[in-house]
Amino acid sequence: MDLLKTLNRRFSTKEFIPNRELTAEQVDMLENLLQLSPSSTNAQPWHFILATTKEGKERIAKSAEGTYKFNKSKVLDASAVVIFCGRHDVDETFLLEVLEKEDKDGRFAEEQFKKDMHAGRSFFVNKHRYELKDIEHWAEKQVYLNLGQFLLGAAELGLDTIPMEGFDFNIIDEEFKLREKGFTSCAVVSVGYHDPKDFNADLPKSRLSKETIIERI
Repeated sequence: MDLLKTLNRRFSTKEFIPNRELTAEQVDMLENLLQLSPSSTNAQPWHFILATTKEGKERIAKSAEGTYKFNKSKVLDASAVVIFCGRHDVDETFLLEVLEKEDKDGRFAEEQFKKDMHAGRSFFVNKHRYELKDIEHWAEKQVYLNLGQFLLGAAELGLDTIPMEGFDFNIIDEEFKLREKGFTSCAVVSVGYHDPKDFNADLPKSRLSKETIIERI
C-alpha cells in the first residue's frame, strides 16, 4: 500500500458516474471500514445507514431540497451513500453491551481485566455525561474519527467519496426514525466513481504547508 499516493489521489467528488453499482465485495469492505474504526475507550457510540439501492438513495435525497439541493445529485448518482449517526446518550446499558461483546470476543484474560475496562471506560464517558454535559458532542467526535478512516479506506479501495453536512438532518432523522432508536444523523458520505467531467478531479491538491501547521519540539 502506498499511503502517500492514496492521500494525494483522494479528493471530494462533485460528480459521480450515475448507475454504476459496487460489487458485493466492495460493499462488504465498506461495512468493514465502518465496523473496525477506532473510538475513544472503544465505546463505538455510532450507527450507520448504508444505501446501495435506488430506493434507499431516494429516501436520503429527501433531505437535499431547497437550500441543500446542490447535494441531491451527489446522493442519487453515487454508487452508495452512508449516513453517519451518533448516539444521544452513552448510558450504562450500552456500556455493558459493549463490555459483553468484548468479553465474548476474548478481550479479557481475567475477570479483573473486564472490571477494570468497564471502570475506566465509565470514568471517561460519565465525565462527559455528568460533569462536562456534552455526551452527544463527544459521541459525534467519535463518529468523525470513523468518518476520516472511512474516507481513507474507501480511497485505498479505489473508490471516490465526498463527505457532506449540507442536508436537513431533521428530515433524515425522521425518515429513518433515528431519534426513536437513540441516534441523530450528523454527516453523509457518498461513494462511487467520479465522472470524467468532474472539475475537482483535475485540480491540484492544496493544503497549508507543514511549516505552518506542524511545530516540531
